[in-house]
Amino acid sequence: MFYRIEDNIIHLSQEWSKVTIPIFCEQIIREIVEIKRHNQAVIFDGSEITEFDSAAVSLLDDILQSCEQGLDSLQNFSKSHNQKIQIFTALNLPADIPQEKDNVLVQIGDYLYELYQRFFEMILLTSEIFYWSFIGLFDKKGHRQGSFTQQVILIGFNALPIVGLLSFIIGFILSLQSAVQLRQFGADQFLANLLAITMVREMSPLITAIILAGRSGSAIASEIATMKVTEELDALKMMALNPIRYVVVPKFHAVTAVMSLLVLFSIIIGIIGGLIIAVTISGLSPVSFLSSCVRIIRPKDLIITFMKSIVFAWQIVIIGSHYGFQVRGGAEGVGKATTQSVVAAIFGVIIMDALFSLIYIL
Repeated sequence: MFYRIEDNIIHLSQEWSKVTIPIFCEQIIREIVEIKRHNQAVIFDGSEITEFDSAAVSLLDDILQSCEQGLDSLQNFSKSHNQKIQIFTALNLPADIPQEKDNVLVQIGDYLYELYQRFFEMILLTSEIFYWSFIGLFDKKGHRQGSFTQQVILIGFNALPIVGLLSFIIGFILSLQSAVQLRQFGADQFLANLLAITMVREMSPLITAIILAGRSGSAIASEIATMKVTEELDALKMMALNPIRYVVVPKFHAVTAVMSLLVLFSIIIGIIGGLIIAVTISGLSPVSFLSSCVRIIRPKDLIITFMKSIVFAWQIVIIGSHYGFQVRGGAEGVGKATTQSVVAAIFGVIIMDALFSLIYIL
């Protein structure tokens, strides 16, 4: 037997280890419950134990906790066995003290302070990006050779199919819905004016920016976040290379160069999509439709549109870089940073678009 019971004293004997404990574990627990029914304290005597390991300590912990007793219920254990008990027991651990929740004012203060910290870090990053981007126009040191061309292809050229497809569909749908309404008032000839103003002032820059936020913004955030997690950014610093200048600036230059071209491409494809509806449903000639589009678009519209598109592009790069540099953790942190960057970039683009819309009114 691995134990014997005399009154309320349990004499432990032989081997108490992970191999033998499963044999008698349930039985000894039942007998201890029977002792507790008589309101007696259970005493464990370890003078006859030959082998004792951490599994035995864990079993004693469970029994003592269920009996609401402490280590003082153990007696006659050898010095080595007592050392194992002191090392592996969980009864000496301090009890978890539940932390009181901060009140609403403290929570609001913490949130505002964190918001201020993020805003300050964003401003600092923005200033560094603009500084090194300006320096990079005259000094090519610290740049990877061919990085600008590579980013132009990735951000600009590779985005042409999706930008063209969505712009065509949007121009087609806008013209289709507008043509049905204008026909009721005999104003089919104004379809070109409506489509041109809508595509130039709002839809083309906004849709292009949202596509880039989801496509390029996420790629920028995930690339920088991965480089930080894998300590590649630290390696760049060890080689005396500025991470912002080496990683971010080529993307900043590339998106500045291609954004206006993507918006112009979107405008042209959107008008082509509207032209199909104008010819087939409204009965307008292609020449009159296109001439009306050209007449209604003013230089001011194009200037503000291209300015707006460049600001959108800068927002996307800065926000993506910010969340990439602020990543915490491993692969899960990279995923969170990428998601947050896309949401923040799209939100920022929409807010900035609303501000630019006020400029049109003024």
